[in-house]
Amino acid sequence: MSFRMSNASSGMGVSDQSKIKFLELKRKKVHRYVIFKIDEKTKEVVVEKTGGPAESYDDFTASLPENDCRYAVYDFDFVTSENCQKSKIFFIAWSPSVSQIRAKMLYATSKERFRRELDGIHYEIQATDPTEMDLEVIRDRAH
Repeated sequence: MSFRMSNASSGMGVSDQSKIKFLELKRKKVHRYVIFKIDEKTKEVVVEKTGGPAESYDDFTASLPENDCRYAVYDFDFVTSENCQKSKIFFIAWSPSVSQIRAKMLYATSKERFRRELDGIHYEIQATDPTEMDLEVIRDRAH
C-alpha cells in the first residue's frame, strides 16, 4: 500500500518506494543513482531503475531514455583540493528536446512537488540534451 499526497497542480503523488530508494542512496550509499518516472496510471512518481555503487556516470547517462523525460538523483563522489573525500547529491530533471510536449509539461509541473520529498539534494540540473549534464558540468557544480 502506498501513501500518496497529491499536488494540486499536477495531481502526482510520490511512491513510498521512491522515497525509500532515495534514502538508501543518501544514507546507506547502496545506489550510485536512482532514475524515476511518472506512472500516469497510478499518478505517482515511481522508481524505474537503480544503479549500484560501482556504476559510472556513463552507466547512469546511458540509462536515461533518449526521447522521454525522467527525474534522477546521482551521488557524485570526488576528492577536494585539500584531498578530502566528498559526496554531493544531484537532482537531474531530464527533459530531452525530442520528447513529447505532453511529457515535458507533466514532468515540469510535477518537479517541485517531487523535489521537496527528497531532503538532502545539494544541486539541481535541468537538462534538455546530454551536454547540459555531462560529467564536467557535474564536476564544476560540485567544487
